[in-house]
Amino acid sequence: MATAARESRAPAARFTVAHQLRTLLVIAAADFKLKYAGSALGYVWSVVKPLALFTMLYLVFGRLFHLGDISPYYPVSLLMGIVLFYFFSDATVLGMNSIVSRSDLIRKISFPRMIVTVSATLTALLTLCVNLTVVAGFIAWKHVTPRWDWLLLVPLLLEFYVFTLGIALILATLFVRLRDVGQVWDLAQQLFMYATPIVYPVGYLPPWARHIAFLNPFAQVLQDTRSIVLYDDAAPNRITAANAFGTPAGDLIPIAVAVGIFLFGVALMKREEPWFAERV
Repeated sequence: MATAARESRAPAARFTVAHQLRTLLVIAAADFKLKYAGSALGYVWSVVKPLALFTMLYLVFGRLFHLGDISPYYPVSLLMGIVLFYFFSDATVLGMNSIVSRSDLIRKISFPRMIVTVSATLTALLTLCVNLTVVAGFIAWKHVTPRWDWLLLVPLLLEFYVFTLGIALILATLFVRLRDVGQVWDLAQQLFMYATPIVYPVGYLPPWARHIAFLNPFAQVLQDTRSIVLYDDAAPNRITAANAFGTPAGDLIPIAVAVGIFLFGVALMKREEPWFAERV
């Protein structure tokens, strides 16, 4: 009897998961299409914005302050940082507003609210995929030869997404309670950008500041991506969390931070979602 009951529940559970996954993909695709609806340039804006910021920062820091003299790969390194930061910024802002912006849906239909926030981050992820084609073009322009260790980029980007989703879940939950979170996060993003070694090499930081910088999973992912794609093992620019902390286990510290933030975000949203409908 118990076995039969378990077997009868299994297809229903699989159907529920499959249904939620389809809902997630449909919402994400619809949001991506609507993001630039009515715009003359459409999806081109997703490439123009990071390229515009890259051009300004490269002219100021790369040329005027001669940071471009540090490495022939500085332009590609800078563009990598900007593209990843744009994804982080886009995903967290869309995620933060996701519950409130879909208040009608939240009030009318019963479903896991996390789907709405995850779909918002997937919309930003689609934009990242478009921008990575531009980065690939710059890498080809620098005649960088692909290597097998580039496959390590997949878990790195997965770690970055988990970290970003965790932040988005926290912001989405807090934003339902307090709209001032939007203003605070707008300021925090700017501070976050310049506290992360996007424009400047992490090697410019003193050792104690590197320890703090690499507590940020974004800094770890960015530096590991740069070191894998652009630099060989002997290059002085190949500074990673393991180098900064002086132990191979140093890479596990920012990974643990990313996972911890994600789990906290999931737990926080699950605790608060029963009251979302009456607060949005």
